[in-house]
Amino acid sequence: MRYFVAVAEELHFGRAAQRLAIAQPPLSRAIQQLERRLGVVLLHRTARAIALTEAGAVLLREARAALDAVEAAERRTRRAAAGKPGVVLATKAGASRELLSKLLDAYAAEPGAVAVEVVLCGPGEQESLLRTGRADVALLHRPYDSTAGFDTEDLHTEEQVVVLPSGHPLANRAQLSLAELNTQTDLPLPRWPGRDGSYPDGPGPQVRDHTQLFQLIALGLTCAVVPESIRDQLRDDYAVLPMPDAPPVTTVIAWPPHSRSKAVADLVRTATRL
Repeated sequence: MRYFVAVAEELHFGRAAQRLAIAQPPLSRAIQQLERRLGVVLLHRTARAIALTEAGAVLLREARAALDAVEAAERRTRRAAAGKPGVVLATKAGASRELLSKLLDAYAAEPGAVAVEVVLCGPGEQESLLRTGRADVALLHRPYDSTAGFDTEDLHTEEQVVVLPSGHPLANRAQLSLAELNTQTDLPLPRWPGRDGSYPDGPGPQVRDHTQLFQLIALGLTCAVVPESIRDQLRDDYAVLPMPDAPPVTTVIAWPPHSRSKAVADLVRTATRL
């Protein structure tokens, strides 16, 4: 599965072999053996390119989930053997700041509370940390983060706003629609990295975190659509306009469905009570 995921993500046997630190011939043989075992063609191969078949795209999704599950099992087993009580909570840096502060304070006051290690992530990383066992619980944000395969509780729903440089010609508008954002602003939207670390094509700047994002906005190089709670963190360098037609963002607390951790259960109960 690791071999197939590498080939499917690179779409190049040479690069996949280099990534796996193995020779290319055994990698090619392994993929052929996998296809024979499954009785399907996973890759369309030509002299110039490789492409996933429909079956290959399905296996890529399933293989990623399976490898994440194996990694999570290994990590949680080692942590249990180490006998270290505690909960690892992953959350996006700069997001849900007030909610997180209240949650940590309220949980710390609970009888039997254990230490909570907070891991601040870039956008989308908290989902991966939870799937691979590097976190026990996470704050996710629909529709941006996928909650598939997790147990969740909704905590808070808020509208979205657009953040522009304070001197932008549209800065004095009462509100802005998504269509107007696309047609009446000369600012491209930022490009965030995907799960594999690569950036989608487009004219906007590549962005890794909110600190970088807001500096680029202040410099007049991009704009951003973000949850309304971000407004309290911004200075006068920015104009913040409501976007009535942007989808609302719901903050959820998520954990693996097979978790039997009392600490995770107590943390979730505290979050839903808040």
